[in-house]
Formats: sequence, C-alpha cells, structure tokens
Amino acid sequence: MCERIINHRVHGVSRSIKNLNSPCYSVVLFLIIMLFVISACSTPPKNPGDVFDIRGQAEAHLELGNRDADRGDFKNALNKLDAAMTLAVAADDSSLRIRVGLSRGNALFSLGRDEEMEEAWSGALAEAERIGNSELAAVSRVHIARGKLLSTEKAEDMPAVAQSVRDEVSRNLAPIKDRYYTAFAWTIMGLAERELNRYPQAEAAVRRALEIHEKDRYFELAAYDWFLIAWFRSLNGNHRGAIQALESAIAFDRRVENSWGLASDWRALGVVRGYAGEAEASGAAYLRAAEIFRAIGNDEASGAAYLRAAEVFSAAGNEEAAEKARSLAENGQNP
Repeated sequence: MCERIINHRVHGVSRSIKNLNSPCYSVVLFLIIMLFVISACSTPPKNPGDVFDIRGQAEAHLELGNRDADRGDFKNALNKLDAAMTLAVAADDSSLRIRVGLSRGNALFSLGRDEEMEEAWSGALAEAERIGNSELAAVSRVHIARGKLLSTEKAEDMPAVAQSVRDEVSRNLAPIKDRYYTAFAWTIMGLAERELNRYPQAEAAVRRALEIHEKDRYFELAAYDWFLIAWFRSLNGNHRGAIQALESAIAFDRRVENSWGLASDWRALGVVRGYAGEAEASGAAYLRAAEIFRAIGNDEASGAAYLRAAEVFSAAGNEEAAEKARSLAENGQNP
C-alpha cells in the first residue's frame, strides 16, 4: 500500500514541475519524492517491551560479587552485592532482591557480621513468602540453616543442632530446581553430617554438589568441594585420601587462577602431610602457601604459614630450612 501512495503522489507533482519548464526540475522532483517517501512510510519506533537494563546490571554485580566471595575476597564481594541490591530495589525485582540478599548474607557471615547476616537471610525469606515463590523460600531456609549450623558454639547440644539442620535441608531440597542452589543445599547437608561424625555420608553429600559444580563449570566451587572432602577424610583418619582430594582442589583452583583458594589448599596440604608423618613435604607445602599468600598481599596469613613451616622443619631436625622460613616470616618478602 505504501508503494501505491508514493506512485500516486509522484505523478501529480511531476506534471506540475514539468509545466514550469525549469532545467533543474528533476532535482526538485527527487527531493519532493524523498519527502513524500519519508512522510508516508516512516512509523513510530516499536515499543521495546520489557526493559532489562537495570536488572542486567544487577545480575552482573551479583555474578561478580559471588565470584569474589568464592575467592575469599569478602569485602569486595560485599561492595558489589550492595550495588546489586540497590539496582534490584530500583527495578523492584523480587527475585533479584531475594537472590542478592542470600549472597549478601553469605558475605556478611564470612565477615563475622552475624546480625546483618540474619537480617539479610530473613528478609530474603520474607520476600519469597510474600510473592509465593516456594523455591526461593526453600533456598532461603537452607541459608538460614547454614548460619545456624556454623554459628553455633561447639557445645553438648551440637549433635541436636546438626540433626535439625540436616532435617531442614532435607525437607527443602525437593522444591529447589536451580542446580546452583541444589548444590549449595547438598554442601550444607555434608557439613551437618560432618558435625554428626558421619564422614562417609558427609563426603557422599558433598560429592552430589561436586557433580553439579564440575558439570556446570563452577570450578572455584568444585575446588572447595574437594577441600571439604579432604577435611572429612582427614578427620576419618584417611590422610592419603585427603592428600589426593587436596591435589584435586589445587588442580581446579589453578584452572581458574584462584590464588586465595590455592594458598588455602597448600596450607591444608601442609596440615595433612604432617598428620601423615611427611615432615619435609609438610614444611614445603606451608612454604608454598606462604608464598602465595604474600603474593596476593595477605602478609598476616603468609607470616603465619612461614612460621608454621619453621616449626615443622625444626621438629624434623632441619634447622637450616627452619631458620630460612623464620627469616622470610620476618622480612616480609618471598624468596
């Protein structure tokens, strides 16, 4: 139809231009044709529909905050998550508010800010219940159970607390369909089993999380899963198995250049090799951890690891290595 309108208008105008007998009538004709084409065929821009600018920014901050937290940088993680929450509130997106709130609670927990942690997780649960989202409500309850498990002072009632947490997580697993949060729930289940001294069950639960993390390429979290498995095996007296698990954790942390995770893995390897009676290897692992901690600016952890290496070497009769480790702890430099 647009083409028919254009042709109709051109015919009348062109005749009037020719009657003027002007040598430049063709140029004028072209300009008039273009004017009619634009006016006849131009339409208002399409309605963009849903807009995701603010929500996209919030999702990006949430992902970066979670990444920092997975790498032990909880202060920077909280800064990014605070920005994500501001954007989520601005967009009035309940799902985002809930998910950011849960991640904020995790970072606050790691920073020892328990009251704010409880407020973040309780707020997430209240919002999930308000909008009737059973999955996010279940995820929120798992987070609250995690805080209850890890914040409780070691006391005679700890087995009862751990059992209640295990039961709470078990009840809330079914509504959770998101694989990331399913893996999180299995991790908390494993930690509860550990408190109940059921180490094979603890490893089995964390392996459920590991399967998801490996398949979905959450390699920082896969490294942490192996770290936990090493802990469970060591507590159960399986030091060789714990060493193998830590070597797997190191391999995953190397893949994603997670320096904080690597330093923690090597430090744990120093502990486990010490339990296994491998003094020289234990000291070497502590030295490796100290070097990585120092390289990322954590001088406190680095100094402690150097001093621990010195103790191990000294106990093994290697005073030369012990003295070198003490010197490195004091001068604040890597070799």
